Amino acid sequence: MNVVARGQGQMARVESRVVPSFGTALCGSAPSVCGKRKVAVQRRNPAAAMRSRRGPQVKAVLERPTIQYTETSRAKSSSVLAIILGGGAGTRLYPLTKQRAKPAVPIGGAYRLIDVPMSNCINSGISKIYILTQFNSTSLNRHLARTYNMGSGVRFGGEGFVEVLAATQTPTEKEWFQGTADAVRQYAWLLTDTKNRSIEDVVILSGDHLYRMDYMKFVDEHRQSNADITIGCLAYDEERATDFGLMKIDDDRRVVSFSEKPKGEALQKMKVDTTVLGLTPEEAQEKPFIASMGIYVFKKGVLADMLKEDKTGGKKFMDFGGEILPFAAANNIKVKAYLFDGYWEDIGTIKSFFEENLKLAQGNAPFEFYDPASPIYTSPRFLPPAKIEDGCSIEEAIISHGCTVKRSRMSNAVVGLRSNIEAGCHIESTMIIGADYYESEEQRKKVKASGGIPLGIGADTRIKNAIIDKNARIGSNVVIENKSGVAVRG
Repeated sequence: MNVVARGQGQMARVESRVVPSFGTALCGSAPSVCGKRKVAVQRRNPAAAMRSRRGPQVKAVLERPTIQYTETSRAKSSSVLAIILGGGAGTRLYPLTKQRAKPAVPIGGAYRLIDVPMSNCINSGISKIYILTQFNSTSLNRHLARTYNMGSGVRFGGEGFVEVLAATQTPTEKEWFQGTADAVRQYAWLLTDTKNRSIEDVVILSGDHLYRMDYMKFVDEHRQSNADITIGCLAYDEERATDFGLMKIDDDRRVVSFSEKPKGEALQKMKVDTTVLGLTPEEAQEKPFIASMGIYVFKKGVLADMLKEDKTGGKKFMDFGGEILPFAAANNIKVKAYLFDGYWEDIGTIKSFFEENLKLAQGNAPFEFYDPASPIYTSPRFLPPAKIEDGCSIEEAIISHGCTVKRSRMSNAVVGLRSNIEAGCHIESTMIIGADYYESEEQRKKVKASGGIPLGIGADTRIKNAIIDKNARIGSNVVIENKSGVAVRG
């Protein structure tokens, strides 16, 4: 029996030698056979026999470790905590947010917005995740529980967890979340919780963006530069720059100024030479603004300190982009910029939601949910494949599992889970979110007999430039079309 005890840079190996008590013959030097058991016969002196009867002999040997362990990527990611912000009331996505939180809004036929940052975390090896929620969080909580149940955490090294932190009132906090920073502040005590004692850096993420990113590259850049705060950023042109927080940086990518959604003259002052981020002179001329992605890496201690109180007069910071980052950039706190050069979109308005979904159906889609190395995960639903009947004409469309399409025409469309489209329909430039359940043929007949409309889209219906929300019931010979060309406000 060998027992190993680890010490300070050394390993103590305790060897225990036990003399067997069965079938030992002391009658010679050659092996003998007793039944089917071979027993080694050895000569022993009386003193040794007495010691063996007293108990096992223990011999301690001190040795240096034979293997010098190096920090693995798993060890590095185990010291990173991710906090995903569930967002506010989602007024710009209304009515899609009437009964669901922004991160729970369906996208791409079978996914939800929250699946994007969650999958990026998992693919990056980050398994300690909090999600902060406040508005209409029931469907979001249900989806997270079904999809990202870590169990005991064994799958993620024994320490992984996904926990939803809802806005609440306490003896010291009587208000709901008043902003992004305030939401994190109300749960800042978790940063010093026992299970987070190994955390060194905190990644702050948003729940309504569409992109694929390795967060550990982001964190590694943050650590190598010894930054207090690192901001994920993109180079943008003037038209798009007005919708984002903008920053000015020096030649070392250090942020020297930060302005939240500037307009007019203030916008022009935020122009910079973006070649410092690696852009060509031509690209830099076209995109002279550095926009914040709304994702950040903080040293844990810096984040805790910034959340305590406003350094300018006792008032607590409520928002990251509007208050903390401008203050940090102007007060000698080391804030660095990290350029992200992949596809990224903010799904914060009805307009962007509609356009980005339809882009997914294109043959040259800028973003794919499936990637063999870093897939986007979602809830397993165990639905049958989509059923497409003869006579259908389908061009650039996503049709999710569990759907039935009967002899219809479809182009530039996204059709969500369990959708039922009857014969003769024409669906163009439309997103159909789908249904939560099926209606059997018998149930559909009963609904019709009672004067109701079955779940799904009825026969000979035409839909163009529309979003059809979940569990919709649309009758036959219906026309839903924006003939007047009413613009969707972003």
